[in-house]
Amino acid sequence: MKLLTRRFAALCVAAAVLLTGCATIPADPDGTLDRVRADGVLRAGASPGGGLVRVDGDRVTGPEADLVADFAASLGAEVLWRVGGEEELVAAMERGELDVLAGGLTAKSPWADKVALTRPHATSEFDGGKVEHVLAVPLGENALLFALESWVDGRAA
Repeated sequence: MKLLTRRFAALCVAAAVLLTGCATIPADPDGTLDRVRADGVLRAGASPGGGLVRVDGDRVTGPEADLVADFAASLGAEVLWRVGGEEELVAAMERGELDVLAGGLTAKSPWADKVALTRPHATSEFDGGKVEHVLAVPLGENALLFALESWVDGRAA
């Protein structure tokens, strides 16, 4: 009987630990979403491409740029743009210097092992086929990814 009681107690402790951890899921290990909300700045990378992101001097425009700016506004933040090529911007994201990357990335992005890709938010035609476009956020920043995808989903509804 004592063994059964100890096992039950151990099971209860394990369940409590697991349930306590669930209260913070999804989470950002680096606190990106909380930082954006607190600082009022969303650091975004812009790689011109596919008509979705255009750069003219200091101005970043286009459908994906608008999407990122509107998402930032929903968090009470403004966008601080950094313009560059995909490789440069992905490296910056890996170093923790960017929160979101826009640039006509596709669901089949070669950067998928270095950044987290959102669900597709738009489609276009390319080379006779359908291409699904995504945004990128830092790997592991799941609260930011969830917030962005939820916001995009709500916008489409």
